[in-house]
Amino acid sequence: QVQLVESGGGLVQPGGSLRLSCAASGSIFRINVMGWYRQAPGKGRELVATVTSGAVTNYADSVKGRFTISRDNANNTVYLQMNSLKPEDTAVYYCWAFIATMTHYGLDYWGKGTLVTVSS
Repeated sequence: QVQLVESGGGLVQPGGSLRLSCAASGSIFRINVMGWYRQAPGKGRELVATVTSGAVTNYADSVKGRFTISRDNANNTVYLQMNSLKPEDTAVYYCWAFIATMTHYGLDYWGKGTLVTVSS
C-alpha cells in the first residue's frame, strides 16, 4: 500500500503565497517522478509541475516564474511553493507520483487533494 498525503492548502489573497507539501509512504521501492496537478471548478485536471528524482523540473506555462517545485528524496516528499497567486489559480491541487514498489515496476498514485482558494 502506498499513500500520498497533501497539506498546506487554504485561502490566500491575490498576490499572496502558499506552500503545499505531499508526503509519500508505504511499500515504496523507488519514486521516479513526483508532481502536482490541479482541477478548477468546472474544468478538467491539468498538470502544474513535475520533478524527477534527479531534480529535473517541468512546469505548465501558466505557472512558470511563479511556482517552484522541489523534492526531498530522503523523505519521499514533494513541495510546491506558489507565489504571486492569482484568482485563476483557485483549484483543488492533487499530489501525484509514479512509484515502483516491490510488486510493480511503476504505478500512478494520487493524493486526495487540497483546496487552494485565491480571493480577496
